[in-house]
Amino acid sequence: MFAYIENGSHQYRVSNGDTLLIDFVDTAKTGDSITFDKILLANGGGASVIGAPSISGASVTAEVVEPLVKGPKLEIQKMRRRKNYRRHTGHRQGYTQVKITAITVPGMQVVETVPAAGA
Repeated sequence: MFAYIENGSHQYRVSNGDTLLIDFVDTAKTGDSITFDKILLANGGGASVIGAPSISGASVTAEVVEPLVKGPKLEIQKMRRRKNYRRHTGHRQGYTQVKITAITVPGMQVVETVPAAGA
């Protein structure tokens, strides 16, 4: 089973047990639970439910693994030639790492598929 969720301006494809980096949540602590209510699409193996624009009553629950993860350092340089003007700044984006624990969609049948023996 998987679902597409929207958090802020980002969309993620998630399933149970996935870990992902979302935008920094300053009130989150390790072990806290976060619920995403904007579910765009859900698939249970047999059938899909598509929202217009989101599925009402559906939710995805996640547990905070690490409240602050820093992204790569970006360096910004500005220079005007022959004017003795130089500026150098940097930025590191903050993220929160979460692990998906449950996907709940009302009225959807979940069909577990077993992979073939030779696959």
